[in-house]
Amino acid sequence: MKQLLLSMLLLVSLGSCAAPIRNAKTETFKVAGNCDMCKNTIETAANKKGISEAEWDKDTKVLKLTYDSQQTTADEVLKRIAYAGYDNEKFLSPDDAYAKLPECCHYDRLKKDVVVTEPVKEPVTEISQEPEAEKNPLAEVYAAYFATKDALVKDDAATASAKANALAKAIKAVDMQAMSAEEHAAWMKIEKDLLTHAEQVGGTKDIGKQREHFVLLSKDMYTVSKTIKADQTLYYQHCPMYNGGADWLSKENAVKNPYYGSSMLTCGKTTETIK
Repeated sequence: MKQLLLSMLLLVSLGSCAAPIRNAKTETFKVAGNCDMCKNTIETAANKKGISEAEWDKDTKVLKLTYDSQQTTADEVLKRIAYAGYDNEKFLSPDDAYAKLPECCHYDRLKKDVVVTEPVKEPVTEISQEPEAEKNPLAEVYAAYFATKDALVKDDAATASAKANALAKAIKAVDMQAMSAEEHAAWMKIEKDLLTHAEQVGGTKDIGKQREHFVLLSKDMYTVSKTIKADQTLYYQHCPMYNGGADWLSKENAVKNPYYGSSMLTCGKTTETIK
């Protein structure tokens, strides 16, 4: 009986231990905050069992982050912290998330121009060349969205799923350091919904369901397009027939309806031109 009790206690003890993090990588980051409540919120947002562990020092404002480099990235963890209301050296918190923090947690906000980035290394030799054109931070997002739209126009559910999954990947890979403060704030506000709707389109090969989710995806993309412009003129188009009315973005003024495809290809009209 005594041996049985000891065995049970050992099992309970082992079960209570945190799962070790494999492929562990440890880094430190500056994260804004004031007090022990901030510490609890920051660490709760960062910690994910078996994948990431974090310890934040309220005096130094430094977060020590250990994570499984095969399952997540430091950026993913720092995004969660930003969504919880805390500015950090990679991502600024959405204004509404910061506003929801308790009064004692209202730290002095970081400014976009003081966000830490990797230092630029000087080249060994100087070579005279044309400066590279500044790349639109959402170039891949726009490209994947239009590829998804084109697949729906063609009634191709398999391709629509693949392109929507590529869109989700592009959303996760967006470089916010290349954005202005206004763009950064706008992106942080819409990114989660945009990613959710892209994953919903990509997660099914039922074209009816894909089109339902594409309505919400397109609303999010329209919101994004008003602040973070595409590299070309866009056309916001409207179909009055689909579910009482639905919209989408297009690179062409000619209507090609993603909600009805070949059955009513030209149903709809352009309601706004975005330059």
